[in-house]
Amino acid sequence: MNNLPAWLHALAQQAGQLPAARDAQPSMLQNFIRGAIASIVYSVIGIVMFAIAFVIINKVVPFSIRKEIEEDQNISLGIVIGSVFIGIAMILSAAIRG
Repeated sequence: MNNLPAWLHALAQQAGQLPAARDAQPSMLQNFIRGAIASIVYSVIGIVMFAIAFVIINKVVPFSIRKEIEEDQNISLGIVIGSVFIGIAMILSAAIRG
């Protein structure tokens, strides 16, 4: 019934957004708030992971990614970078779903 991580559930309960364990059924507003909080947290985690991946890719390659894609019109490099981002998105999605 509870799909939130324990620390996030405890935080939401302290903020008064979730019912205590003794309450039988959470209201629609409480379900909405719980879902919104989870979505925001997971979105921030995903954006941070993408930023970290881009920084790592930038440090590993021996050339300027911006110059190759923008000035030299290197389409294949754009496809490779896009593929890396899609792969990271799939991994994050699987990790979030459990």
